[in-house]
Amino acid sequence: MNDRPYHHGDLRRAVLTAALDVIAADGPSGLSLRDLARRAGVSHAAPAHHFKDRTGLLTAIAAEGFGLLAATVNEATDLKDAGVRYVRFAREHPAHFQVMFAPGLLRTDDLELTTARALATDALRTAVAGVRPEEQGDDARLAGVAAWSLAHGFATLLQSSNLDGAIGGRDPEEVFRTLSGLLFRQG
Repeated sequence: MNDRPYHHGDLRRAVLTAALDVIAADGPSGLSLRDLARRAGVSHAAPAHHFKDRTGLLTAIAAEGFGLLAATVNEATDLKDAGVRYVRFAREHPAHFQVMFAPGLLRTDDLELTTARALATDALRTAVAGVRPEEQGDDARLAGVAAWSLAHGFATLLQSSNLDGAIGGRDPEEVFRTLSGLLFRQG
């Protein structure tokens, strides 16, 4: 007799959660639908009903990540706070962050992904738009690239432990606030 329940409940969420755990520990290359099915206690074919394949699963993770990032950045009070929230997001959602910016792993034309990415982009643009024009330089779009580069670069270096020596035991968010103050001088 099979001890596994026929119906899992929220299989999609269970597989996503298990996948995020695997990615956080082993990176996206360690991901296998068969292993995730085993972890969720379902048949090896069950995850394919929700995600079709590994690429579909990674695309769903990226879409979810961009949605979470958009919500986080939309709560910012100014550009500096948006950058701090970006860094915090990367620290709190390392698996999402790894997958979101790896287009070779994703179906980049997926509607859910493109919609969530657009929401995150709009949130970041809104934060940059709050900077006084004289502090954006000649090109507001390049100011946005500079702000995103600083936040994304810092978050990536932090996530890969490349800043451990440089920031010591200081709070990464406070270090980022200082760095962003060097780029954009806001009140």
